[in-house]
Amino acid sequence: MAITKEIEISKIEIVRSWNVQVATDTVIKEDGVELSRSRHRHVLQPCTSSKDSDDKWTHTDTDISSEDSAVQAIANAAWTDTVKANYKTWAEAQEV
Repeated sequence: MAITKEIEISKIEIVRSWNVQVATDTVIKEDGVELSRSRHRHVLQPCTSSKDSDDKWTHTDTDISSEDSAVQAIANAAWTDTVKANYKTWAEAQEV
């Protein structure tokens, strides 16, 4: 009896031109037969934005080095300089 756990990327999609939404399935199998499957979702944005006490904004690029290579490729293609600039403008316009 061999029990295995596999992580599969089931979906990668771009929402609002800068959100990279990733759905991964954790699949548990016994002797190649699927016993269970659960889904996890997470969202990546091009950067994190914060405003300090002097009302100065800081934007730090998101580190995607630990993401699957397919996720990295899509994020790198989607996050053009224009998209990053639009995201920063949007983030700064939000009420905190």
